[in-house]
Amino acid sequence: MSVLLTNIGELVTHDPAHGDGPGIVPDAAIVVQAGRIAWTGPAASAPAADSAVDLGGRCVIPGFVDSHSHTVFAGDRAAEFAARMTGEPYTGGGIATTVAATRTASEDTLRARGQALVREMLAQGTTTVEIKSGYGQDVATEARMLRIARELTPETTYLGAHTVPAEYADDRAGYLRLVTGPMLAACAPHARWVDVFCEPAAPTAFDEDESRAVLRAGLRAGLLARVHGNQLSAGPGVRLAVEVGAASVDHCTHLTDADVDALAGSDTVATLLPAVEFSTRSPYPDARRLLAAGAPVALATDCNPGSGYSSSMPFVVALAVREMRMSPAEALWSATAGGAAALRRDDVGHLRVGARADLTVLDAPSHTYLAYRPGVPLVSEVWKDGTRV
Repeated sequence: MSVLLTNIGELVTHDPAHGDGPGIVPDAAIVVQAGRIAWTGPAASAPAADSAVDLGGRCVIPGFVDSHSHTVFAGDRAAEFAARMTGEPYTGGGIATTVAATRTASEDTLRARGQALVREMLAQGTTTVEIKSGYGQDVATEARMLRIARELTPETTYLGAHTVPAEYADDRAGYLRLVTGPMLAACAPHARWVDVFCEPAAPTAFDEDESRAVLRAGLRAGLLARVHGNQLSAGPGVRLAVEVGAASVDHCTHLTDADVDALAGSDTVATLLPAVEFSTRSPYPDARRLLAAGAPVALATDCNPGSGYSSSMPFVVALAVREMRMSPAEALWSATAGGAAALRRDDVGHLRVGARADLTVLDAPSHTYLAYRPGVPLVSEVWKDGTRV
């Protein structure tokens, strides 16, 4: 059965066939068939379909692609957030609090939290999400987190190398052997990606050599690479990500000129996470610097209980426009097509013919309203795989 979505006030396709940049079609329509986009264009030229849905002049955009989240965990860190708001700096040390809660939580508790957050994301227009482990830091809990995450998304990431847990504080080499050995073996069947928190400025995170060992072990196990890098300092994360051919290096808060040049000369995506800077009162990444250099940029939530507990991609878009000086069109591209590039996906993040029919309908005439009306629930409805959900 085919479905005609018509009376679309503004359709954002990211399709070069409809012009450069966002590929906007005014007074548009879409034909969906078998879960895919079968046609897009002016409503007046739309072909016949088996059924039709009138969208009342609303704006339609691709479903958001959130390429960085940590949504399977237990407990919360509200007290840590309150302390930061009174001046305590963020160091990453609070991760241990979440590890302790996650290790003792039941599988049902972890599954319920993950399901609730993914539903929350979907209600705000996110149709593709990546989920990391990293709050177990032992073999059984990391594998359990990834099994649950795989129930929620195919984009699962093994992050055993999030931080060094307390019991290995005096044996970093031992933990590295665990992460690259038995833990990796248990987790790889449930993961597509391997990740590492490469941040010499954080005492419990990993330096360049340790991070390289983690990534190479993951690559040998058949996983693809991503990196947490350059969040707290201009460390080696970007350089290492480009070296190993990582799909994305995430945070990119502190970059040297050499880092920017390396990203511009590679297909490694710089994924910016402005909700983290909002929540930690840290400096925002310089998106304009990256864009001016021609580096690919994605936006994601980094939804997690510590440094940024927001599941809202519209909020991230608004922050990117207001605080990182991105245009509304640039921010939307980065939150959709950019996120897809960070996951090496060509079937989502755009509404070209053949793409998955994942789309978000805004109760607004234009995508600009995502930043123009921040904090307002603009998502009217969401379609995933051609079905209104």
